Order: sequence, then structure tokens, then C-alpha cells
Amino acid sequence: MSFKLEDTEDRSLIALRTKVKRDAAKQTLKIVSTSLANTGVALVVVLGLWMFGLWAFDVTPFIGKGPVDVFNYLFLAENAAEHQELVMVALGQTMYDAAIGFSFGLLFALVISILFTLSRSIEQALMPIAMLLRSVPLIAMAPILILIFGREQVTVAVMGAIVVLFPALVNIVFGLRSASPSMLDVATVYGANKLAALRYVALPSSLPSFFAAVKISVPGAITGALLVEWLATGQGIGYAIISAVGRAKANEVWAYVVVITLVSILLYNIVGLIENYVLKRFSPQQWKER
Repeated sequence: MSFKLEDTEDRSLIALRTKVKRDAAKQTLKIVSTSLANTGVALVVVLGLWMFGLWAFDVTPFIGKGPVDVFNYLFLAENAAEHQELVMVALGQTMYDAAIGFSFGLLFALVISILFTLSRSIEQALMPIAMLLRSVPLIAMAPILILIFGREQVTVAVMGAIVVLFPALVNIVFGLRSASPSMLDVATVYGANKLAALRYVALPSSLPSFFAAVKISVPGAITGALLVEWLATGQGIGYAIISAVGRAKANEVWAYVVVITLVSILLYNIVGLIENYVLKRFSPQQWKER
């Protein structure tokens, strides 16, 4: 009798595990499908606005190129392979520059946010500096930064970090301070200091705000990279667009714009997928409330 009972329990456990795996697979498929659908909708909207803008403003075909023109330039022209290589080389440099600015900006924002959460005096001392960096246009600071750091990757890191820093800082600080006071009190009762409460309570509760900061930072980092390439390094898509405009290469200009726009949309949705996975794993309650 005991053997039959144990066998029944084993079968029930196997059935439960199978159901859990099946439900997880369905949830993953749903998340991916939703992300793909969002990407498709975004692309349709962008294409619609693009074509409507050319029609509404009656842009001459010599300057304004449509989706078909860009497709022909990249895939159907006689030297399409050369065009693709030209665009991909510039895109690779821009992605490298954007990654540098994104990494430094988000890292600084996270560290400063933690310091702000631990100490109000540090916030009162450093927040005016962050506000100053935010209020002064980057194009106005660029000549000074170029004089100080030159036209190398250091300038890319500094300018990219400035673009990313403030919006990410505001979102992460808001997330860290949105932790439940009752949970913080429980952590304090059990002897947790500020760092422990931050680690086990504030950081998990700040995950949605953190990913909101990442979503904002991705296009911000790309914009910062384009700007620094135009003003400082003379590389990547930022400089290539200006160069192509000067040479009246309209097809090339639009190809750069289309590619960097598609990459921005794709990266944004990839961050959304990562966000869903992390929230589901480490903060399931907040994931269910989304």
C-alpha cells in the first residue's frame, strides 16, 4: 500500500512540474509575441508618419526619399553591397559609442541614486550639479569638453554619460524611494542596517523604475553618440549623415536615418523582454501587476 501511495505522489509531482513548465513556456511565448507585435506596430507607425510627412510637406523627391527608395539603395542597386558595408561600418561605430555612453551614464546614475537614498546631505550637495548638467545644452558644453578631453573615446564617454545620467538618476531614485515603509520597518526590526534594507527591500522594489530608466537611456545614448560623432570624433552615423548631406547623397542620408531608427526600436523592445524576464524571476508580484 505504501508503494502505491509513493508512486501516486511521484506521479502527481511530475504532473505538477510538467504543468509549471508548460505555463512558463506559454507565458514566455506570450511575452515574445507581445514584444514582436509592439515592434511591428511601432514600425508601421514610423512608416506611416514618414510617408505622410513627405506627402503633407510636399518634399521634392530629390531630397525626400521614401521606404522604396531606401530599400532599393540598400538591396537592389548595382553597388548595394558597398552601400550595406558603408552603413554597417558606420552603425557599428555608433553602437560602440552609444554603448560607452550608456554604460558610464547608467553606472553613475545607479551609484549616485544609492548615495542619495542613503544620505539626504549627499543629495543636497550633488543634485545641483546634476541639474546644471541637465540644464546646459550639450552642444554648448561640447567645445569645452573637446578642449579638455580631446576628440577620443574619453569625450564619447563623458558626453554620452551626461545625456543618460539625469533621466536615469531621477527614475532610479524614485524607484529606490518607492519601497514599502512597512517592509523597511520589518527589515529594521530584524536588525538590518541601511545597506541591508537597500539591498533586500529597496532594490527589488525599484526594478520597474530601473528598467524605465534603461528604456529612456537607450535612445538617449544613441542620440548622444550621434551628437558626439558629429561634433567631436568625425566617425559613425552622426558624422556620416552630415558628410552625406554635404555631398548631396540623399539616399545615403535616409539609409542612415532608417537603420539607426530601426536599431533604436529593436533595442527598446529587447530591453522590454529583459525587463519582463527579470521582473518575473525576481519581483513576481510587480510583474503580475503590470
